[in-house]
Amino acid sequence: MTRPRVVIAETLSPATLEALGPHFDVVTCDGTDRTALLTAVREADALLVRSATVVDAEVFRAASRLTVVARAGVGLDNVDVGAATQAGVMVVNAPTSNIVSAAEHAIALLLAVARNIAPASASLRSGEWSRARFTGVELFEKTLGIVGLGRIGVLVAQRMAAFGMDLVAYDPYVSTVRAAALGVRLSTLEELLATADFVTVHLPRTPETIGLIGADELAGARRGIRIVNAARGGIVDEAALAEAIRSGQVGGAGIDVFAVEPTTESPLFGFDNVVVTPHLGASTVEAQERAGIAVATSVRLALAGDIVPDAVNVSGGVIDERVRPGIALTETLGRTLTALCTQVPAHLDIEVRGEIAALDVSVLRLAALKGVFADVVAEQVTYVNAPAVADERGMAVRLVTEDDAGEFRNTICLRATMADGEVRSVAGTVTGPTQVPKLVGVDGYDLEVPFAEHLLVLWYDDRPGVIGAIGQVLGAAGINIAAMQVGRSGLGGSALSVLSVDSAVPPDLLVRLDDEIGARRVRSVDLAATDGSTPR
Repeated sequence: MTRPRVVIAETLSPATLEALGPHFDVVTCDGTDRTALLTAVREADALLVRSATVVDAEVFRAASRLTVVARAGVGLDNVDVGAATQAGVMVVNAPTSNIVSAAEHAIALLLAVARNIAPASASLRSGEWSRARFTGVELFEKTLGIVGLGRIGVLVAQRMAAFGMDLVAYDPYVSTVRAAALGVRLSTLEELLATADFVTVHLPRTPETIGLIGADELAGARRGIRIVNAARGGIVDEAALAEAIRSGQVGGAGIDVFAVEPTTESPLFGFDNVVVTPHLGASTVEAQERAGIAVATSVRLALAGDIVPDAVNVSGGVIDERVRPGIALTETLGRTLTALCTQVPAHLDIEVRGEIAALDVSVLRLAALKGVFADVVAEQVTYVNAPAVADERGMAVRLVTEDDAGEFRNTICLRATMADGEVRSVAGTVTGPTQVPKLVGVDGYDLEVPFAEHLLVLWYDDRPGVIGAIGQVLGAAGINIAAMQVGRSGLGGSALSVLSVDSAVPPDLLVRLDDEIGARRVRSVDLAATDGSTPR
């Protein structure tokens, strides 16, 4: 079996390869060389990058096999997430890999600006011993304004509280209760700038945050304020900041990020009271190692068809271990339902019953949709694009939860309503220490059959001799029955049989079975996995 190919387009920590393991063909290329990148991704199943490689729609068009793009870091400015979603490609990053390093670097810049460390160092190296010229200020009892109270902002707040600073923050998405628990007072951006002695920025770069702190905001700031930006370039307007420093309105700045990177020219470079670094917030050995391990783990999960907690374009988040066995079961139920219906339903209910109904089971919606469309659409169906595929086909989807699962601990039922009003359903569960997936219901008939690669389902009127006739027809065709269960509405009523067979049942044999037993309906379900393994 061909091993998945992983393309690494930039230098990553050696721990990345170790975390990937030996089961992949790993190739490298220079992601900044466009021709080399487009050539390398043609046969790629996964692409690993940092910040220099631009992954856009052209890359996704060239990479027909691509399942996942992994950014070894936090920001995704260089990855077109919308184009990835359209192509059915998962995008993952390492959202917590560098938060400590970024927080520490922001604090380093804050201290360097407060104590004039960079110009003092340059002066001494040039042969001057000038102390009075570089007199700084203490942080103790000063006000620190934190713009963005996310993970990194919180780390900065916690650390700067130990310096005895008064903490105020601007973040419209944080509650006053949460801020108060951190010892932080919330305010508007205007109030923060007007009262803070120091400001540190910890926001993502979005259309709403670009230019957030510009000429007008700086004009209303407290005179002599010192500003640190180790988040994303462009949030603080560099030209406006340079002018405010030149006028003395801003007393200094520590800048690690720029609107255009890489850059070797900026109006900020000409000031002694500005400390600049070339986007070093995540540049620690520890952060790079954590990022490499995190994305390698995500790539392994993605290529195994699993849900990835760090995927940015797949809803679901962290999956409870009690819910996880239901993911593969639900996907298999989706494939089974489509095979029985032979058409895409107009409406699909995903009914989750039992103990797991009290948990977050939203991921099962994705699994159901992936299964329903896996065998009926030309494009690759993934956890990323399955909802879009349903929307494009006008299929309404509803997730329903109930506490009672009857005789089982948990069950999952997919109920499909066709455009003509016909209703079909399949239900399943996992049982035992090894979590064996079983089909426990079809169209309301109760049964219990382990899933297998090949299933045969027959609807007919209950009468003597039917089961023998089924066995005779299959035996004459050389098809062995591995397991069988019958469900019926009552003596002499309607009945349904589900058979697990050792090989696929060809269409002409389905017709013969139909004729032989006078079936109302006969369907085969082929669940053979593409890699030859049995359904999970």
